[in-house]
Amino acid sequence: MQKLLIALLFILTVSAAAAQNKDNNKTDPEFVKQKQHLIQEYTATLAAIDNDIPADSVWMKNYSSYLTSIEVKNNLAEVRAKIAKLSKNNRYGQNIDELSALRSKENILSNQMMQLKGKDTTPFAELLTPPEIGEIPPINNPLDIFTGYSFIKQLSNNHEDYIKQKDRLKRLIELLNIKKGVYENLIVLQKDKKTQESLEALKKQLDRFTIALDTINITDSVYKKRIEVIEINLNKKIEEQMYKLTKIGIIVVSLFILSFLIKLIIKKYITDNERFYTANKIITFTNFTLILLILFFNYIENVAYLVTILGFASAGIAIAMKDWFMSILGWLVIVFGGSIHVGDRIRVDMDGMVYVGDVLDISLLRITILEDITLSSYHKNRRAGRIVFIPNNYVFTRMIANYTHHSLKTVWDGIDITITFDSNHKKALNICKEITRKYSKGYTDITRKQLNKLRNNYSLKNTNVEPRIFSFIEPNGVVISCWYLTNAYGTLTLRSTISLEIVEEFNKAGDITISYPTQKLYMEEV
Repeated sequence: MQKLLIALLFILTVSAAAAQNKDNNKTDPEFVKQKQHLIQEYTATLAAIDNDIPADSVWMKNYSSYLTSIEVKNNLAEVRAKIAKLSKNNRYGQNIDELSALRSKENILSNQMMQLKGKDTTPFAELLTPPEIGEIPPINNPLDIFTGYSFIKQLSNNHEDYIKQKDRLKRLIELLNIKKGVYENLIVLQKDKKTQESLEALKKQLDRFTIALDTINITDSVYKKRIEVIEINLNKKIEEQMYKLTKIGIIVVSLFILSFLIKLIIKKYITDNERFYTANKIITFTNFTLILLILFFNYIENVAYLVTILGFASAGIAIAMKDWFMSILGWLVIVFGGSIHVGDRIRVDMDGMVYVGDVLDISLLRITILEDITLSSYHKNRRAGRIVFIPNNYVFTRMIANYTHHSLKTVWDGIDITITFDSNHKKALNICKEITRKYSKGYTDITRKQLNKLRNNYSLKNTNVEPRIFSFIEPNGVVISCWYLTNAYGTLTLRSTISLEIVEEFNKAGDITISYPTQKLYMEEV
């Protein structure tokens, strides 16, 4: 559209010159007809140019606000001059209504001036000012890399928007220059006051836009250099962080490979599963601790400042995360104290429930056990096979019993059986003693060796490992209590075997009767 307008202006200019150089006889019909045709063509060209200028052009709107501001300012000055003149000549209270109307108009114009504040002096201030750069983000860690790239992209988008604004102004000036040429040619053919005033107003408008274009060109050059400097600095810092991240990544990968190789070596030379698990946990914990320290000292600029903050916040943190801290402390006690190991069979009393099972894992916050079928399951829970999670802080507040501490893998188990008062008590005691000794002999020998090892760590006085048989007088008869050593992981199996053996031997003996609650009924003949 713009090229067509330029071509049309060129043709019309040539036509106007030809018409002017023609016979100067203004009464010549052919001359008058050609003149009218050219005037119509110029008018149509002006209309086409006005249509080509965007209706929502921010430059035209700002210029319109500028003209409105000047007009309002001049009107306000005239109204105030009239008010001053009337007030001076109003000695006898004349022209009161006119003064009141002028003051109301003054208030309206003053409000309009407040809304158009600054438009009369700097009409394009907002458009000429480039977007704010804002605070440059610091690049101190890998996460800031994304922030840096986002900030660079934002600067680039802002600069592109500013360039588009400048391009719109250039296009507008080109159209106005074409419009100016049309007016100049039109004045040659039609020298009227309205056309002359329109041309003068257009020239002023072009002067304003030209000055704005010069200003925006200079501002854009400075703004572009500022953006380039910021981008160079940000890219440099991003490269530094990438290089640092690469170094840390190499170190972390090396630590993982080293820990993996150490675990392979340990697995080759340590055959005991418990010792291997403990060593594996220590290596993993050490590895992650080293990685955390590397990250800590690489990305925390002021360690002393951080320690100070943590010192002030420690009281609140300790209260809010008390259980976590106690669990971590309990983990340290468990691992370094050696009271519980993976594979141990433990008993935990939790909220009125009793859980007996084997330790599967000891993490930083909890102990994981697999509940087994035990005497507790038989008497109380009537459930087994559950995975139970026990917080590490229970070592300070709950009862935790270890059935397989250190090398000791056996426990004392007992069977109570009641016989009548008239039974052969000595024979019953001997039967119970022989049976328990027979089935617990292997565990007795193992326990004797294990207790000898424990003497190095504990003060042991009573090391009697032979089965113990006790008898007690109870209301229903004599209770024989048989105690013997058995494997901590198989107490119910041996208990079941020994119980049935004792019952069979008692039934074979004719002078031993197992007692149980009975009732006797005495009947009298009437």
